[in-house]
Amino acid sequence: MPTTSAPTTHRWTRQEYHALADAGFLGEDDPVELIEGEIVQMSPQNTPHAVAVRLARRVLQRIFPGDEYLVDEQLPLALGPDSEPEPDVSVVEGNPRDFLEEHPASAVLVVEVADASLQFDRTRKRELYARYGLPEYWIVNLVDRHLEVHRAPTDDAYAETTVHSADDAASLRNHSVAVSDLLP
Repeated sequence: MPTTSAPTTHRWTRQEYHALADAGFLGEDDPVELIEGEIVQMSPQNTPHAVAVRLARRVLQRIFPGDEYLVDEQLPLALGPDSEPEPDVSVVEGNPRDFLEEHPASAVLVVEVADASLQFDRTRKRELYARYGLPEYWIVNLVDRHLEVHRAPTDDAYAETTVHSADDAASLRNHSVAVSDLLP
């Protein structure tokens, strides 16, 4: 009798993921991200989510000077060979032409705006960002209307987590960020 093996899942590399897009299997506007070898379909953005993304970007652009940092909105980060998340907002050190050959492989800060994606952002995304040493990860939590700040990455987790209510402020690079400025 022939030996059979249990079914396995194909884990995609970033290179294969880009080849799928180049071949037309993934469109530029398809709401997908490559997370740890899996092509994950993201929920469409509702209006409050889109407003919160714009608010976060506006706040961060005031803190991070444009001649040293890029404050990107939903652009890819190349995290290892099998992950290419597109955080809602990221702060990347450098200038646009620094990334002609490859997407940024790190960020000073990543921000996810979470409503339907809250559990995913608190688990898979947090673990991924910590594993690649991203020093600060914020979740603008639209469900509970607060800001979750994760700092000091260690392995697959962050050593420091604080939660700031809508009436609070969070500190960032000697600046105070009113949580209400991030919430729609």
